[in-house]
Amino acid sequence: MNKDVQKTLVLITQFGISMIVPIGLCMFLGIFVADKLSAPIITVPFFIVGALAGFRNVYILAKSVYKDDKKKEQDTNDKEDEQRP
Repeated sequence: MNKDVQKTLVLITQFGISMIVPIGLCMFLGIFVADKLSAPIITVPFFIVGALAGFRNVYILAKSVYKDDKKKEQDTNDKEDEQRP
């Protein structure tokens, strides 16, 4: 399998995990608190907090990937400039 394809699949998987884990944890915590307080509506704010945390994780991950790609592109351009007479 091509190395770029593997890198892309790993990145997509990491995005998914980074989004699902905070939502799942906050939902679990929300359901637990809702059972203790006998107020099922309290689960909704926990879900929203989990979704926002997941979006934040994905944003930070995408930003770092973009920065790494841009740095790699700059390094490639610098090497090409050095090889030109």
